[in-house]
Amino acid sequence: MDAEEFGSPIFVKRAPYIVQEIASLADAIDFLSDWPEDQRDLIHQTALQACYDAEDGHKPLSAAHHAFIDFARQVAILEDPISAMQWIAACKKRRA
Repeated sequence: MDAEEFGSPIFVKRAPYIVQEIASLADAIDFLSDWPEDQRDLIHQTALQACYDAEDGHKPLSAAHHAFIDFARQVAILEDPISAMQWIAACKKRRA
């Protein structure tokens, strides 16, 4: 496992029918950096700063992981991992 990979992925709803897996610190930073500027608030800023701090070695990776989960929960985009995995598997099965 890469040192910057989360121990367990986080699944977030990117759009009504799009679920995105956030598996690493880089994924989290990219997601937060792409977040619409007009929707950024203190919880967003806190999560992004926690990710940058973890990237710089000032905070443990777990702090960034938890901050991202708190952000996703606060903005109501956090998806249940089991449901997300079942949905992804069903999509892959339909493509095959």
